[in-house]
Amino acid sequence: MGVVFLGIMSHAPGLTGRIGQAPAADREAVFEGFAQMRARLEAARPDLLVVVAAEHFANFFMDNMPAYALGMADRYEGPIEDEQWLRIPRTVVPGNAAASRAIIQHLIHEVDLAYCEEWKFDHGIMVPLHYLTPDYDVPIVPVNINCQQPPFTPLARAWAFGQALRRAGDALPQRVALLGTGGISHWPGSTQMGRINEDFDREFLRRWTCNDRDALLAYADEEVLREAGHGGIEIRTLVAIAAAAGGGSPGELLFYHGTPAFSIGSCAAVMPVLPTGPARAFSREGGHVAVPDPEAPV
Repeated sequence: MGVVFLGIMSHAPGLTGRIGQAPAADREAVFEGFAQMRARLEAARPDLLVVVAAEHFANFFMDNMPAYALGMADRYEGPIEDEQWLRIPRTVVPGNAAASRAIIQHLIHEVDLAYCEEWKFDHGIMVPLHYLTPDYDVPIVPVNINCQQPPFTPLARAWAFGQALRRAGDALPQRVALLGTGGISHWPGSTQMGRINEDFDREFLRRWTCNDRDALLAYADEEVLREAGHGGIEIRTLVAIAAAAGGGSPGELLFYHGTPAFSIGSCAAVMPVLPTGPARAFSREGGHVAVPDPEAPV
């Protein structure tokens, strides 16, 4: 069937761990916004949820920091953080090793990536699942883009990765949802923690919902670090989803709400799933070949 859903959302740990510290109006705004996102996802009826996130030294450290990595297991555990701190009970999350392998086999023709049969989920994945699939009833394929430590993958490469991920998802027989999580402005673990640059966030979301490739790729890391903090580097995960939709496909911002108690401006947005051209496969020689329509007359 291929890709049936494209969306992005925040994943800050404060969205669950400090939920009680926010004013009631702020909590309700977040709950309502994420409920809209969940309804959109459920309406797409996905068989598989590919979560493009940025992890936080939970699995990868300086001795092994791949630019791109995918999980390839039938089950995962999370959260790796303290359950009381994150306020999400530790559980087993279903995966789909066969689907992961199929995605990987497509991507390796275009992307140098790592793949992992063991993966502990941190808040970058568990917070979105808490709000979108609280019953953990949709198999997950985790994807990590290094946003922790430079050198960072260029935004243009994140865009190319998103395009390749869309092609890989469209080649699967399952109904596939692609979700990017991270950002936008936040300064974790710094003296500026709790700061929110709403102007930066809203401008990024404007560019994202316009799916303006040139504007999205125009950000320099120095600008992002200055205006959006180290956490702003996570825009790579969101850019990848815009690329998966194809440039020029406008999106819809479901909500944005700046909440100091969460140390982030919370958001959720979706893109329409439009055709991106004929499905593609790969020849043994590594070149692209058209995939025949199985319903076409011979």
